[in-house]
Amino acid sequence: MTLLWSRADLLAATSGRFPSSTSHNIAGTGVSIDTRTLNAGDVFIALRGERSNGHEHVAAALHSGAAAVVVHEPCGIDDPRILHVADTLDALRDMARFARARFAGRVVGVTGSVGKTSVKDMLRHALQACGATHYAVASYNNHWGVPLTLARLPADAAYCVSEIGMNHVGEILPLARMVRPDVAVVTTVASSHLGLMGSIDAIAREKAEILRALPAGGTGIIPDGITGEDHFARNAAQAGATLWRAGHNADCPVYAGDATHDARGSRFELRLPGWRGVAHINAPGRHMADNAMLALAAAYACGADMDHAVAGLATFAPGAGRGAMARVMQDKVALLDESYNASPASVRAALDLLGLVATGRRVAVLGDMLELGTFARHEHQALLPALRANADIVFCCGPNMKTLFDTLPSSLQGGWTPDSEQLAPLVRAALRAGDTVMVKGSHGSRMRHVVTALQTDAARVGPA
Repeated sequence: MTLLWSRADLLAATSGRFPSSTSHNIAGTGVSIDTRTLNAGDVFIALRGERSNGHEHVAAALHSGAAAVVVHEPCGIDDPRILHVADTLDALRDMARFARARFAGRVVGVTGSVGKTSVKDMLRHALQACGATHYAVASYNNHWGVPLTLARLPADAAYCVSEIGMNHVGEILPLARMVRPDVAVVTTVASSHLGLMGSIDAIAREKAEILRALPAGGTGIIPDGITGEDHFARNAAQAGATLWRAGHNADCPVYAGDATHDARGSRFELRLPGWRGVAHINAPGRHMADNAMLALAAAYACGADMDHAVAGLATFAPGAGRGAMARVMQDKVALLDESYNASPASVRAALDLLGLVATGRRVAVLGDMLELGTFARHEHQALLPALRANADIVFCCGPNMKTLFDTLPSSLQGGWTPDSEQLAPLVRAALRAGDTVMVKGSHGSRMRHVVTALQTDAARVGPA
């Protein structure tokens, strides 16, 4: 196990204090904020949140073999492993900055309205083929996820990939300055969090903040024709960074051409400043190919060996809830699992993917898209053309999706319910052999209930 945190480093990073009566050795090999997943040797940080308080689990952390426990509240326990700090979230951030400062490898920051996690995971596969790579697990891209990723960063890794997310103004830049990326990737600017941000231009301005954290000589990568391109160009210029546009026009510094797309994946010619080759991704959908283009451009900007990076990318597969394909219901129905989250742009991409991969009846199952505010009704109803083009029957849940469902032609209306738990058995009962069903909705819509219902052994399928 790699040593991440010694006693001296914890003290230097946090300005905290261990019990003065001891000089107990600390050998932290991981960092945890959740005792349910804590491993022996982890440094446990007792964060206080709106719904939980890590200080209530200090004893459990010590019992599970934590190398150290970081607290800012009295816990009534006398143990030489307890590090007292002024504030545990600030201590986590200080640990992140300390770990980033001692890291000599290359760092990539990824943001965007949709596609962040997919691009991060693609980069992980591409860069791991070139050297030791540290990366954000799951979607750790917020005010605790970003510093937790950095606090876990081994000093001797070659690469680090960090997601950076936001849903309010002013969130990107502090996180980006903590990450200090050498390369910054912006996947998209779209209407995710539109209700909280107020306008697409405001979203673009916020996403462009990541470029302000680039060093002079760093590289920013954006899709060609991205909304608010002026914001990105201005911030890159002020940072003294190079800005690459990535797209399908031959004048783009990052150019993907001669592409072929089918249900198995995509193949495309990729031209970068100083490199040219052919890439393949084993994930269907044009949006996945565009994500792969961005990931490979970032790998190249990091100085990675591109033959190895391209080979590494070919090992990528979409994860659960993010485009994974599976056979369900006695192997007679194909499930396209897009249930993790949703925005207008990602729903359209998922519907296009349904149209691409389905060989039988195309079944779309949609839950509410959240954080759209006063734009919710319009954004949900605007999905109608994509549904007409890519679905044969549609099931919906949630009050916002009701506005869409009511505008559908009766031939497309499969059913609507107030929530996903009520929708799940309705969908399951309606499926037939040969169907392809796509499930998508915002995380808060809990569309995983539908996926679980289709995966259960009790699921039965009707005749074709």
